[in-house]
Amino acid sequence: MRFAEASAVWQVDEETWKAEVQPGWDIFGVSNGGYLMSIAARAMSEASDGRLPVSVNAQFIRPVSAGPVEVSVGTVKVGKSFSTLRATLSSDLDSLVLLGSFASPGSLRDDVTYMTGEPPDTPSPDQCVRALPGVDAPLPPPLMDKFEERIHPEDASALEGRPTGVARVRGWFRFLDDEPLDPFGLLLAADAFPPAVFNANLPLAWTPTIEMTTHIRATPATEWLNCSFNTRFVTGGFLEEDGEIWDEEGRLVALSRQLALAPR
Repeated sequence: MRFAEASAVWQVDEETWKAEVQPGWDIFGVSNGGYLMSIAARAMSEASDGRLPVSVNAQFIRPVSAGPVEVSVGTVKVGKSFSTLRATLSSDLDSLVLLGSFASPGSLRDDVTYMTGEPPDTPSPDQCVRALPGVDAPLPPPLMDKFEERIHPEDASALEGRPTGVARVRGWFRFLDDEPLDPFGLLLAADAFPPAVFNANLPLAWTPTIEMTTHIRATPATEWLNCSFNTRFVTGGFLEEDGEIWDEEGRLVALSRQLALAPR
């Protein structure tokens, strides 16, 4: 099933949308957070007459499994170019609470006026390690067969239980079957890689996300995304993960940050 179909929503009334969380878009039964954000963002986009996500923040209240969900959307403000909306994604109980800024499609500009960063120095996709669901091991998770992800060879050993000691994961991302990338796909890509902390010399364990924010800077113009995710601080039982997503033309298309519980 293509991503656009797996994250589709349909309207029930002025404030309510339905969706079907698909099996397989998960990490061992718990639906991927970026995937859930993309479902809610589609409802928020429709509620704002087709405006596209610029910034989406999600507070994760409880896990979601495959099955029907409801997205309730409220409008906070409608401006000439931008709208602010809030949403709640629920299964039996409220599971995600979101706040987002959405812009008219023509508002996303391609010009660059200042930049000190650059895309990660990642080998070509065919020189990287394909992440596929594990057969005799827990990693990578089932989600990995829904898209193509190729991890930098220097960072891929974490999937085999051999962390590098540097909490970093770099690699390439694209959809299958030539499905184009759009702002909703970027919400998924920002949460689709193994946690960077898996490469730290810490126990390999579940790192549930508490909060995540993704900023959309541009619509990708290329098939592949060049991604980099880093964790610098694991303190007080929490960790942060910062992400950069670039297209093949060297354009920054998205930034992300999430707060998660440290491995236990």
